[in-house]
Amino acid sequence: MAETGYCVKCKGKKTMKDEQQVTMKNGRAAMKGKCPECGTGMYKILGKK
Repeated sequence: MAETGYCVKCKGKKTMKDEQQVTMKNGRAAMKGKCPECGTGMYKILGKK
């Protein structure tokens, strides 16, 4: 799906690697993946659908 997110380690927007859609405790949808450069975990909260 090629979601983009913010990497706090690289301090910039990157395209997530190995992303998967998850549901948070409050019921909202989010994408979870890794930064392609440094491997840090990335998280993006998705809008309501």
